[in-house]
Amino acid sequence: MAYTTINNPESFFTTSLWVGNGQSTQTITNSAYGGDFQPDLVWGKQRTEDSRNHWLNNAVGGFGQRLELTTGEEEQQNAAYPSINSNGFTVGQGDIINQSGKDFVSWQWKAGGTTPSITYNVKVVSDSGNKYRFDDFGASAQTIDLQEGGTFTFDQSDNSNSGHPLRFSTTSNGTHGGGSEYTTGVTTNGIPGQAGAYTRITVAASAPTLYYYCTQHSGMGGQANTNSLFASSNFKGSIKSAGSFGPTQGFSIVSYTGSGSNATIGHGLNTAPDFLTIKRRTSNGYSWYTYHMGLSSAVKTLYFNNNDTEADNATAYNSTAPTSTVFNVGTNAGTNASGVNYMAYVWSSVKGYSKYNKYEGNGNVDGPFVYTGFKPAYVFIKKASGAVNNWGFWDNQRDPRNEAFHMMLQTSDAERDQEGGNTHASDIDILSNGFKIKDTGNQLNTDGERYIYGAIADKPLVATNNVAATAR
Repeated sequence: MAYTTINNPESFFTTSLWVGNGQSTQTITNSAYGGDFQPDLVWGKQRTEDSRNHWLNNAVGGFGQRLELTTGEEEQQNAAYPSINSNGFTVGQGDIINQSGKDFVSWQWKAGGTTPSITYNVKVVSDSGNKYRFDDFGASAQTIDLQEGGTFTFDQSDNSNSGHPLRFSTTSNGTHGGGSEYTTGVTTNGIPGQAGAYTRITVAASAPTLYYYCTQHSGMGGQANTNSLFASSNFKGSIKSAGSFGPTQGFSIVSYTGSGSNATIGHGLNTAPDFLTIKRRTSNGYSWYTYHMGLSSAVKTLYFNNNDTEADNATAYNSTAPTSTVFNVGTNAGTNASGVNYMAYVWSSVKGYSKYNKYEGNGNVDGPFVYTGFKPAYVFIKKASGAVNNWGFWDNQRDPRNEAFHMMLQTSDAERDQEGGNTHASDIDILSNGFKIKDTGNQLNTDGERYIYGAIADKPLVATNNVAATAR
């Protein structure tokens, strides 16, 4: 029997609840809800009143910069939105995030975290003189982003590196530009051009802007930006991206600038994503273009901000499913306009921790049972075929019992509460190994229609230590 590789899902995902105090600040600690990590994505929503939009803030774009799920608005800065803490976040003053006496929920994910570890394969190519190139990216001497606290290995095993030791300086072109070698956090190994050779740097807090260069030859390198925005470069696609990459838990936050032509973008998960959504960060009126493995084909697209079922859109993802290294974008202005900035959230299934898939409705009050291999802490469901229908979200903090009856939609509406009613129109049962549908309606269980879902674990069914999770 194969066991999960993540014994403690709360190291990577948690749900937090709070009641607004109407004050200038309020600190929300995820450790109060079982988690204990610094979040890279905080997604929040007021539960009580209508006309309160979902908001998403992340470490790559910078906390204080927010995108709203419900609208097509561009990214905006607002001091009320979360500032990040080592085990949660602090909200400011505002009805959408901290209205006095109102209930709020947030879902928090860890991606690459505070200390990412990334390896770049280095080659030396002839490009108006010898230049360094990373991961066979199509252009050399690229400016690279190195997150503070991260460890970055520049693998110089390829024989093209022979005679070209890569080092760092605070001066452009290093010693050739009148500077000196920068050695803080830097280690080297082996001889460039031979197996095992590398230069490795752990970027210090508040490190200066650096430059990589060849100690033997002038003009080979480029700039290395050090930053505290939790973003590091990825060169796997035809468009260079910067992001926070979490292959262990299958979640990445990716920022990129569009080219206007069919392109690929590295996601850093090392396995093909099952679910991803892209939002244009500038200009109003652009939807959240969404791919899910449960769609009927790669030409189909959903929109995370509305209730549409899947529709043909060949230009959003270039009609191409993502691979283990990249996702695709076409020429659609919502995913890849020239010179425009975008944010992508990318998820893949991880055995025992997360699952993204589909089920077919049966139209029966004894609805489908969906096996995930763990007790879910969070579930979303969206009808992908047939009549239009909203996205629904459930979690184990608003509903700690089996029956989850508090459903949040992607709209600005208050959450739907079916407890004690005569209808189960938004109910699911959260079980030790999956969830069960308790509805005969369009939202969850139209006979013969296809529904997509995502789920993240509260407890694995069986952990690596062969200990079974407690049933509920």
